[in-house]
Amino acid sequence: MEEDPDTYRILKLRTEILELGSAIRQLQRESLDEAAAQLLIARKRAQLDHLVKTNSVSRRLNIADIRRS
Repeated sequence: MEEDPDTYRILKLRTEILELGSAIRQLQRESLDEAAAQLLIARKRAQLDHLVKTNSVSRRLNIADIRRS
């Protein structure tokens, strides 16, 4: 079964966020500056939020279209 491109992007972003969180924790353990990593993870979370919201709106529209037909 093929996955929806948005679903794939959502899963990919979630994976990236987990990896970035791990990198931040490692930087903190090593007492290194993690500001760049925190900025990147914030951007990825924003992208994920946008995709999730867009995907849920799109699905609701598709369901409404199906009900009308």
